[in-house]
Amino acid sequence: MSMVFCRGCAKEIHSTATACPQCGAPQAFQPTRPASNAVPETGNPYLEVLKKYAVFKGRASRREYWMFILINLGVSIGLMVIEALLGGKGYIYNLYSLAVCLPGLAAAVRRMHDTNRSGWWILLPIVNIVFLAQDSQPGDNRFGPNPKGIN
Repeated sequence: MSMVFCRGCAKEIHSTATACPQCGAPQAFQPTRPASNAVPETGNPYLEVLKKYAVFKGRASRREYWMFILINLGVSIGLMVIEALLGGKGYIYNLYSLAVCLPGLAAAVRRMHDTNRSGWWILLPIVNIVFLAQDSQPGDNRFGPNPKGIN
């Protein structure tokens, strides 16, 4: 019997309750499925990738990978513009690029795992973009459960 705390009154209630019997506050439904890693999802794909800094195991959804790439591109362009306006030599941009290199590579490998391919496919120039853009393999595969939760 699993117990959690109510979101409204903080009383202990059963984990399957949709509303608190004490105060009536609705509770968040969390489906039980095995987690591929211990890092909880934040809803922000950029932060999710950074929290899994060097995690090469498991799977990454298409949304998680491409949103990380898009946000990373925006931050990089912003840093370049700021440094150009300040007359910098690009040290901040280079430091940022170095810092996000490993998480980007790890996310790409996890994305390959999501399509049921080895992470080594990331080394091939054109074909890796095609594989990175493909949809997830439904259900579990040899790399773990589907990050979308679809079976």
